[in-house]
Amino acid sequence: MKKLVASLLSQKRIAGGAAVLAGLQLLSSGCGFLRDQAFSIMYPLDSDPIGVASVYIAAFRPSDLLFQIFVMSCLSVVLVPFLASHLAHERREEMNKITASTMLVFGTVFGLIALVMAIFFPLLAPHMVKFEGPSLELYIRFGRMALLTNFLFVFGNTLGQYLITVQRYWVYGITPIVWALGTIAGTYLLSPILGPIGPMIGTIAGTILYLIVRSVGARKAGFRFSRLSENILHPELKHMGLLIIPRMAALGALQLQLLLLDRLASGLEPGMVALNQFASNFESLVPGIVGIAIAQSSFSLLSQSAARGEYEKMSGVIRQGILFNLAIAIPGAVVLSLLTGVAAMLLRIGDSVIPLFTASLLIYCIAIPFESTNHIILRSFYAMKNTQWPAISSVVSCTLAVATGTALIGEYGVFALAIAYVIAQVSQTIFLGSSLALVLRRKRRPVVS
Repeated sequence: MKKLVASLLSQKRIAGGAAVLAGLQLLSSGCGFLRDQAFSIMYPLDSDPIGVASVYIAAFRPSDLLFQIFVMSCLSVVLVPFLASHLAHERREEMNKITASTMLVFGTVFGLIALVMAIFFPLLAPHMVKFEGPSLELYIRFGRMALLTNFLFVFGNTLGQYLITVQRYWVYGITPIVWALGTIAGTYLLSPILGPIGPMIGTIAGTILYLIVRSVGARKAGFRFSRLSENILHPELKHMGLLIIPRMAALGALQLQLLLLDRLASGLEPGMVALNQFASNFESLVPGIVGIAIAQSSFSLLSQSAARGEYEKMSGVIRQGILFNLAIAIPGAVVLSLLTGVAAMLLRIGDSVIPLFTASLLIYCIAIPFESTNHIILRSFYAMKNTQWPAISSVVSCTLAVATGTALIGEYGVFALAIAYVIAQVSQTIFLGSSLALVLRRKRRPVVS
């Protein structure tokens, strides 16, 4: 029995890796809930005239847009297959070189972009949100600080991909918890002293701790910085660049969707940006615990199978992951839909906006099985170093979401944002699922000489 339990919980197996990541994701989601609750308590959605919670959330959108396009387009999906390819052939030194080169190159690129963005942010801000007066002024301050946060994330997320490749899920999964605790501490402890800027100071402190923990974890896992002269531009970065271009379009479309939908929400009553985000965060609990955990734990195995050309084995891993996911995600969606009132109570949502929150969350619950499945399908494409189909899918689904939100916002208000999100997830599942089946069928087809 001990051997069986140890085998299931081993980070080297999908079930074990998923269990570790799911458990840590549950803790991370709990911290995310406590963060949202902290905002609701310190800056009530129905009585805060500035709308600090909404401003905080919206201020990250421009920085996240740039970060996702120019950094995460490589880190989130392209880097792991390259690292896994070297790991499969026991080339640890090459893994170190690629990781170090990626940090240096992308840190420099994003640093320069962030600096320019920070300089011109006051001019761009009125075009990105509909906030006015003190809310707009706070948005500009938060927006500049968000750029600093994402600059630090360049290094932390690169090390995170290294940890995923070597299947060190404990360190990888615990760092988002550290980051969230920083924001919570800043909201409760610094807000009475520093005012609305407190949550953002806490976020920056949490980001620094996030980077420190991942640095220590990666070093213990074998990562070492080689001489800078050998790492500034690794030859494989050029190959990565070709794969990044479609991914830039995919992530750019997704972040642009969030930015544009937040712009629509910022024109509603104060607090609607935060209310929509709180509902979305609750909905993401199940996909985060189930879909992301299974996708991340299987990513290295999928990448190694693709590197060896073992597509039958890869198909089996995908089927196992999707079935495991749906067996939990569907009941999870039903349970969460029955607990919308409890969620509002736990978040300390003001009485006047509880009906809006519960109805929004109920709509979001429809997306749970689809969103959770999408994480696995996307990793399957990225394991094969295929970024074209995910890019096309993201552009199509995000276009549908923005068009839906724009068309319905006048009649349905904040509910239009939830409806738009559901349409985006469902359309992506249909498009990606059929595309993956076609690609794998071609890969498994024997070559006739």
